[in-house]
Amino acid sequence: MAVSVEITRKAVLRPSPESAWGGAKKVPITVFDRASTDGYIPTVFAWSSPAPTNGTLKDGLLATVARFPHLAGRFAVDNNGRKFLHLNNAGVLVIEATARADLATALAHDASAHIAELYPKAEKEHVDEPIFQVQLTRYTCGGLVIGMASHHQVADGQSMSGFSASWATAVRTNSAALPSPFLDRGATDNPRSPPLPAFDHGSIEFKGEHSSSRSYRVLPLDRIKNLALHFPGEFVAELKARVGAPCSTFQCLLAHAWKKVTDLLSSSYPTVVGVIRDAVARVNDEYIQSFVDFGEAKRDMKLASTAATPGMAFCPDLEVDSWLGFGFHNLDFGGGPPCAFLSPDLPIDGVM
Repeated sequence: MAVSVEITRKAVLRPSPESAWGGAKKVPITVFDRASTDGYIPTVFAWSSPAPTNGTLKDGLLATVARFPHLAGRFAVDNNGRKFLHLNNAGVLVIEATARADLATALAHDASAHIAELYPKAEKEHVDEPIFQVQLTRYTCGGLVIGMASHHQVADGQSMSGFSASWATAVRTNSAALPSPFLDRGATDNPRSPPLPAFDHGSIEFKGEHSSSRSYRVLPLDRIKNLALHFPGEFVAELKARVGAPCSTFQCLLAHAWKKVTDLLSSSYPTVVGVIRDAVARVNDEYIQSFVDFGEAKRDMKLASTAATPGMAFCPDLEVDSWLGFGFHNLDFGGGPPCAFLSPDLPIDGVM
């Protein structure tokens, strides 16, 4: 269904200097950030009418961003060429738009046809590009779609889930209830002295001589299409029964997908789930400490992450990320939780 979306306003909004928590600090990028996706991750959610006004949403947003100063900051580079995050309260980008359609009708008739018009198209190469960007799209029925884009090196899915919940609470309470988030990113970056990396992080999280990511093809973006699949609860329960032992939804669905995509058809579900569980268990305290030590040892070296980039083709491999623990489905700005999560385009072949 073709839906016309028109942008009516576009502005960078800044919390007041008195309310902002950043203090103009210069925050170093940790090894976790360096290994992460260097790009923006979009999320898109829809709410039926009635929905809060744009003015109410923006007021709540600014009150919340003031407590999350990293999202209002900007990337910069120090005199040694090292990337850092400047908490300069430069602001967040807010786009307002209207859609000439009824929201329920649009959702029922292939919303993916205009999903690309419902969230900001952030350009990480641009100087002074806002870290957090949001688009508020109002439909003729009064329904609302909020499309967000945030830089993954600043905030991952769990962080954005918490931020979004705080924003919704601020809107519901007229900013009477504001969060006090933990902001010390350096707390996760505590290397030993001297650093003693024990694993080959230079070929696992980063591209080294033996890194498998060097062989992945890069495809034109228009050759990669997103596919959304729905697994009913009954189907998930059946998969878990096949495993025959306690397992998570993530483990059983990944086992199923892995068996269907590659040559694992002859392996039993319990065997595949066991392989997944063992691989996750290996990323333990020892491994994480080794990774932190590696980052310290390579602090002044340029490292290329093995994280997926647009156009990368993993086939026949998979990269699987679980959003099952995020709280996006509970976002309530005053009229109840979202009526839909719309999957944005992520042009990477083999990402689930």
